[in-house]
Amino acid sequence: MAGLLKGFFIAFLVSLAVTPLIRKMAFRIGAIDRPDARKVHSCVMPRLGGLAIYLAFTLTVLLAAPISKSMIGLLVGGTLILLLGIADDVMDIPPRMKLLGQLIAAGVLVAFGITVARITNPFGSVIELPILGIPLTILWVVGVTNAVNLIDGLDGLAGGLASIAGLTLAVVGWFEGEVTIALPAVILSASIIGFLKYNFHPAKIFMGDSGSMFLGYILAGLSVIGLTKGAAVVSVFVPILILGIPIFDTLFAIARRYINNQPIFEADKEHLHHRLLALGLSHRQTVLCIYGISGLLGASAVLLTFLTTAQAFAVFLGVTLLVLIGANRVGVLSTRAMQRMQQVEAKNRNIGA
Repeated sequence: MAGLLKGFFIAFLVSLAVTPLIRKMAFRIGAIDRPDARKVHSCVMPRLGGLAIYLAFTLTVLLAAPISKSMIGLLVGGTLILLLGIADDVMDIPPRMKLLGQLIAAGVLVAFGITVARITNPFGSVIELPILGIPLTILWVVGVTNAVNLIDGLDGLAGGLASIAGLTLAVVGWFEGEVTIALPAVILSASIIGFLKYNFHPAKIFMGDSGSMFLGYILAGLSVIGLTKGAAVVSVFVPILILGIPIFDTLFAIARRYINNQPIFEADKEHLHHRLLALGLSHRQTVLCIYGISGLLGASAVLLTFLTTAQAFAVFLGVTLLVLIGANRVGVLSTRAMQRMQQVEAKNRNIGA
């Protein structure tokens, strides 16, 4: 416990100290985010905050955490994904080049032996994945990296969600006796919390792609490392719930765009935070509401570690059903065609009345 607290405070203080410096540097090198029709901010903002989180996390891990082969792989891959994000923050690199960089960074984890070696069968056994684990690992890492990137739409949203996910990973790792997972997860969360002082609404700096991709990558990597440690943490349901908001929001976006005959990678304003804003919540209320949902999903993930595999599967299905119902209620799953139909039906009802 003392080691966790030490790591937390070092990372928090480093992040708190370096973020203002990174903010000034972002303006100097042109790493800025200009407002447009899809974004909610109305003035030019520096967007290199991910570098502050990276520095706090990496320095603290090197100072306070055991350095294993897996941790070296995570730091090397995290450095690559950060550099990719900085390039995008400064130059807006093409999506294909960004994807290639993400695949290379995911391959670094595989090269250092960080792969999904096994998953839990809902009916009780463990399925070994000697070869299939490699593409699954790459798909998971790239998917989570982009999911966190997509949810980064409001001040403090992606950072807060990543911090909650990190703390949940730490709790799960602690209960499983895996300090090698708990300590870096705590350090990551502390690095984000220090940054959130400047990123929560009204933000003074954005994390940019350098931050959102770094956070998604590290969380994905830590969850895969956790999957190699024991049968309870092996459960595929745990990391999915821990990263539930970005994962579900991304899946809903893909389904929504497919049904609407839109390009899958075309941006829209129908994500969860957009829908909550449209329902009348303020910027802060929307972020705090999503924090609350993420906290509940994290608590569900912790609960799974105390259940049998069959019980965990039942809880996971129940939580997923509730997420689907909630998403439909706020309009995240609605298609344009459905919305037009609902408008026509409401108009007809008014005429009939």
